[in-house]
Amino acid sequence: MKAEQFSDVVTGHGEGPVWWPDAGLRVCDGFAGRIRSLDETGRVVADQHVGTFVGAFRPRESGGLVASNERSFVLIDEAGSVQDLGELWSSTRLRMNDGGCDPQGRFYCGSMTFSGDSPEGVLYRLSPDGQVEAVLDNLFIPNGLVYSADGALAYFIDTGTHAVRVYEVDEDGSWGAMRIVADLAGRSPDGMTIDAAGNLWVALWGAGRVVCLDPVSGREVESIEVDAATQTSACAFGGADLDQLFITTSAQDGAGGPHGGAVFVASPGVRGRLPEPFAG
Repeated sequence: MKAEQFSDVVTGHGEGPVWWPDAGLRVCDGFAGRIRSLDETGRVVADQHVGTFVGAFRPRESGGLVASNERSFVLIDEAGSVQDLGELWSSTRLRMNDGGCDPQGRFYCGSMTFSGDSPEGVLYRLSPDGQVEAVLDNLFIPNGLVYSADGALAYFIDTGTHAVRVYEVDEDGSWGAMRIVADLAGRSPDGMTIDAAGNLWVALWGAGRVVCLDPVSGREVESIEVDAATQTSACAFGGADLDQLFITTSAQDGAGGPHGGAVFVASPGVRGRLPEPFAG
């Protein structure tokens, strides 16, 4: 299967796509520190400035957005005003990367070194009351966080390990035992989403491709090629019937092909799920 180009080049480093009813598709333009809103034709219709870097965001139940700045979490109200919740570390060697929410409405985002070659990253969890906790450490490049429909399993990617992990989730929402769902040695799994049947859709950085994995066996059951944009970074289901897969790409470091930074779309014949919103 091949994806079609949905937009012009609209980001330098595209990441973290989210489709939401009445808001449509929004994507992160990472190093520009902004969230871009696209209409049904792929045209940019609005920008939300977040900070010096943004890799992930989610809608808030109360209206507005929660997002990650370079070294902090931020809350954005419906008018677009940004409240920074304070730096979580002072080192300029690290920045936030990808994230998402759990069924309890808590927002997770992981840190990484800018080079991504040292396991200094931490996965942080922001609760609706503003409390921040560390969930995992010793991470290279935290990416692709999604939950099973019943909330009993959390799927997570650390790109530097080339693997998709799954954690058992306790009743209180804490993460327990872990196993490897898929070892993608030789490939670099990046952002991830989940469909209504529980299959995992994983963007492969540097490969110009998104693959669908069986969540139990890790077997590849589908593959979507993204022509002319090799740095495929993340994906999300959207559209009125949640049957379109939107794929972000990047032109980071001047690479990524002639259309790096454009958004692509495919119709894989399955429906997705809306992401969990932030409860704060």
